[in-house]
Amino acid sequence: MTTTTVSASPWTDWKWENAVAGSIAGLATVAFTHPLDVVRTRFQVYDGRNPNLPCYKNTPHALFTIGRLEGLRGLYSGFSPAVLGSTVSWGLYFYFYNTAKQRYMKRHDKTSAYIHLASAAEAGGLVCLITNPIWVVKTRLQLQTPQNQYRAYSGFGDALKTILRDEGWRALYKGLLPGLFLVTHGAIQFAAYEEFRDIIVDFRAKRNPSNAKNSELLTTVDYATLGASSKLAAILATYPFQVIRSRLQQRPMLDGVPRYVDSGDAMTKTAKLEGPKGFYRGITANLLKNLPAASITFIVYENVLHLLKRTGKNN
Repeated sequence: MTTTTVSASPWTDWKWENAVAGSIAGLATVAFTHPLDVVRTRFQVYDGRNPNLPCYKNTPHALFTIGRLEGLRGLYSGFSPAVLGSTVSWGLYFYFYNTAKQRYMKRHDKTSAYIHLASAAEAGGLVCLITNPIWVVKTRLQLQTPQNQYRAYSGFGDALKTILRDEGWRALYKGLLPGLFLVTHGAIQFAAYEEFRDIIVDFRAKRNPSNAKNSELLTTVDYATLGASSKLAAILATYPFQVIRSRLQQRPMLDGVPRYVDSGDAMTKTAKLEGPKGFYRGITANLLKNLPAASITFIVYENVLHLLKRTGKNN
């Protein structure tokens, strides 16, 4: 008897489903929260010494001022690289994360916090190396204001070309070191999400043993709560690294000298001139942006993933 081997479609591979679901989730998140991302970036780099940056009293004042002086274009400055970066990052992140988790699980009998942390750290490091140039361009575009003394970038392509021409390819990797430290952000978020998720699933499975499928035990409200709570834990632990990265990624001074030489210089000057609060500039806008954004991301991700899995089973 002849056995025929049928090649599986890539869409039946859960890793690809995770990548697609992650990309769609990232796109939805950016579209909803981008104005707060602009405000956060401007707060993060404001140290009182850059004449190109205005001083905002708080998040509502910043949103109102940017909207009044710069219009919708100002509130959505850097939107193109943000969409590109978020879509690519989330797609790659979920793909790398689930690939790593499956690999680690083959060596262990069951999942553990170690597996979640190691998988998230590995995925975050790879994504950081691939996407850092996109975030440099996004930061530069978001910091363009009416009082800008530089020739303004006309868009993503112009910014990329100008940075390469005037500063060289290394400028596209400014902030890489704190970006790599920020890998712990994703590790903490995913570890917290998975652990909180397992706790809820186990609790509900014990209450209702006949309904043991994870997808049937969790609701949209659960995904929203899990996403927000895991994100809060990650933000509080890693926010200073975000501030340092943004400060390193801004444009150099008019004479071409960078405002901060490296991560150590940025940390030293921030601590000396601004104190501990300097490392948490813009955290209000960051929380307003990321807590609902995390909820949206995981709601979209989990629902798209379930849809793709059902579609794959039916084909």
